[in-house]
Parts: sequence; structure tokens; C-alpha cells
Amino acid sequence: MYRYFTSESVTEGHPDKICDQISDAILDAILEKDKNARVACETLVSTGLVLVAGEVTTDTYVDIQRIVRDTVSEIGYDRGKYGFDAENLAVLVCINEQSPDIAIGVNETDEKEQGAGDQGMMFGYATNQTSVFMPITHHYANELARRLAYVRKNDILEYLRPDGKTQVTAKFSESGEFEYFTDILISTQHAPEITQENVRKDLLKYVIKEIIPDKYLKSDTRIHINPTGRFVIGGPSGDSGLTGRKIIVDTYGGRAHHGGGAFSGKDPSKVDRSVAYALRYIAKNIVAAGLADEIEIQASYAIGEAKPVSIGVDSFNTSKIPEEKIIKIIEKHFDLRPKAITDYLKLRDVKYKPVASYGHFGRDDLDLPWEKLDMADKLKVYLKKEVV
Repeated sequence: MYRYFTSESVTEGHPDKICDQISDAILDAILEKDKNARVACETLVSTGLVLVAGEVTTDTYVDIQRIVRDTVSEIGYDRGKYGFDAENLAVLVCINEQSPDIAIGVNETDEKEQGAGDQGMMFGYATNQTSVFMPITHHYANELARRLAYVRKNDILEYLRPDGKTQVTAKFSESGEFEYFTDILISTQHAPEITQENVRKDLLKYVIKEIIPDKYLKSDTRIHINPTGRFVIGGPSGDSGLTGRKIIVDTYGGRAHHGGGAFSGKDPSKVDRSVAYALRYIAKNIVAAGLADEIEIQASYAIGEAKPVSIGVDSFNTSKIPEEKIIKIIEKHFDLRPKAITDYLKLRDVKYKPVASYGHFGRDDLDLPWEKLDMADKLKVYLKKEVV
């Protein structure tokens, strides 16, 4: 167990997160009209430019140009002085159909059920460290980022601009118990006329003190706010962005493994997305049932095959029953075939753009099917020794 552990988050105005939101906004628009569409959409942004590329198979039409501009405007880039303006962008679109070689493995026929669209491994994780079953560092990093956006959008701190990052470092005891936060870091884009002193004073009052409980801070906790002293040039004018480049921010802040596949812009037939959601759902219900205090689940797939090649479990020595038994419980109660996951989590009815920023997991502000605890009571029975 780490004695010190750090997680970061970014705001919706970060260049990479702009891309994730555009990709998922396009996905949402297509799925709203065509539930069976196949979408793999990626976005790149730079100064004055948005490039949308990927593979889409659908019978419907959506106005990608309008979706891009609306998304950028909603984020807050609606003025030329921000260096990135929704109505003054070059929007390029390069979309093709899904490869027929991939479609062979994914298409369901009378003779064959839907298989995985690619090989790979996915992970799900949960811990009782917080009420939302997320690592405490990542939970508070995300909450700080959300608060940063809130004070900007609600004109509490009018001088803030959309780009920003947060980071939280926690100290743990030798037995793994959380003690306190040693470092809180916020970097936020701001108007040029605001002083570093004002930014620091306001973020302490309106962001950090509103999110971090006093009991989690000590006299030696270090507060870092805009460490370079200035953050005026931000967003795509300061750095390019790309869909899928914040996969650790999207998941567990580095506390759990990651299979490497991004989520945004992918319809639920892509196991990178659907299986990661299913494994989070399973892990969360296992921890909520008391079978383990912390658990990570891995599943791996072969392209074109429906059932996982393997299922693995690591409870970090916190399980109340053998890990081999937990694997059997998973196999008995949870169907990890891609189409089954999509059906029982109703993944074609989900709006994905809201989870494209501030994390896909631990979101108590959204009604997400993979965050439900509807299996926890059923799993509690396995705490009884006589139940196998």
C-alpha cells in the first residue's frame, strides 16, 4: 500500500476534455436517432481548429458541425479573447464506415451472437474508502474540478476561464488508513488583469474550503494554486487536445489498473466501454455487499468472441471470502457477453456527454446504470459460510 498517493482531474475546458465531450455529444446525437448505430468517433482540437474523424455506421444523419460548435459554446469558449471561439472555428469532418473485417466479429446473426469488437482487457474497481465507492484522492480531485467549473459558470468568480486542473495527495497509515491530505493543487485559467494573490484567496474560499472537509487538512498541508504564477493562455490555444488522452482521469485516478482503451466516442458494442462499465458495476456491488473492502476485477476478450477469455480478481487482502469464490459468484450472477451487458445496463439509452468530464464513475450527481447497487443485497448471502 502506498503511504502517499496522488490523483488528478481536469475541468471540461481542458483541451483533451473538450475532445471527449465533442465525441460523446456526436455519439449521443446518433444513438438518439439510431439505437443500433456503430460509432467510433475521435476529435482533435488546436488553435482555431476542430477535426472530427472515425468510423460510423448508421442510417441517420446528424449535424456534426452544429454539435461541435454547441458543445464548445456550452463549455464556455464563446468569446474570441479566450483564444478559442465556438462560432469562429474551422470544423473538419473525416468519417468513414466501420471496417467490414471488424463488423464480422461484432454483427449478430442467427448463427452467431455478438462478439467483442476487439481483443483486450478491461478493469473495474471499487473501495469503501468513500460513500461513492471511489478512491478518496480521485473523488476529491474530481469534486474540486467540478467546483471550479461551478464557480466560473455561476459568476461567483467571473474572471475564471474554462481550462483547469486539480490534484490531491493523501497520506495513509502503515495499515492503509487514510490520514489527511498533504497537498492540494489547482491550476486554473484566468483573465489577464487578475493578480495571483486574488486567485489564491478566492480559490481557497470558494473552491477548496467548499469541497475539502477541515478534518482532512492539517497545519502542514500545502496548498498550490497556479504554481507558475500565471495561467492566461489556456485551452486549445495553449495546447492541443485529443479524445481518449485522459483515461486515468476518467476512471480511478491511478489507484486501479487500466486496460488502455478510452471510452468517449464509442458506442456500447465496444468492450473498452461496455465491459469497463459492467466491471465497475460488479465491483461496486461486491464491496457494498461486504464481500471485500476493496476489489479490482479484470476481464479479457478475443475479437469476435462473446464470452470473456478470463476473469481475474484482486481484493488487496480485504476479501471476507476466498477470491476464487468471488470469481464463481461473478460468473453465476453477471453475464459479461457484450450484448448482455448492453441490454441489462441499458447502455444504448444512456447520455454519455455528461460523463465525458469529471469522471465516469462515482457520480452521485447522475443516474448511471453502472453505479446502481441493486445486486448488493443478493450478494450478501455469500457472507454465510454454508453458501457456496
